[in-house]
Amino acid sequence: MPAGLLPIIYLAFISLGLPDSAIGSAWPTMAPSLGAGISWVGVVTMIISAGTIVSSLMSVRVVERFGTGRVTVASVALTAAALVGFSQSQAFWQLCLWAVPYGLGAGAVDAALNAFVAVHYESQHMSWLHCMWGVGASGGPMVMAQCLERST
Repeated sequence: MPAGLLPIIYLAFISLGLPDSAIGSAWPTMAPSLGAGISWVGVVTMIISAGTIVSSLMSVRVVERFGTGRVTVASVALTAAALVGFSQSQAFWQLCLWAVPYGLGAGAVDAALNAFVAVHYESQHMSWLHCMWGVGASGGPMVMAQCLERST
């Protein structure tokens, strides 16, 4: 398998990790404007998790039918659209609605790329893949802090 794909896959996992931790750091600022309580973020993350589980369970069939590349592109687009929806939400229920495509997209790209790397690359690349998710998850709150600082 071409080594040139690995940086793209690693970038995809960084971008997958970024929003996973950002909502927690943004929630204290978001909640009052949405009319939501501080603990309500758990509902949003549970919806995202449920979507991730469903799409992960379906990923084998979907990847077999459409291929890893198409599934990845569609999943990234779905996740990006959901994040735009998050940014435009004016009420808590809208955030819950956008959490569904976010979870479905994130779970599908996660499962598809994990399977691709497991089949086509050495095991060390799987470790690096998940390290890249950690880079994104660590960077999410820092990116969110910068965005919140600039908006006030």
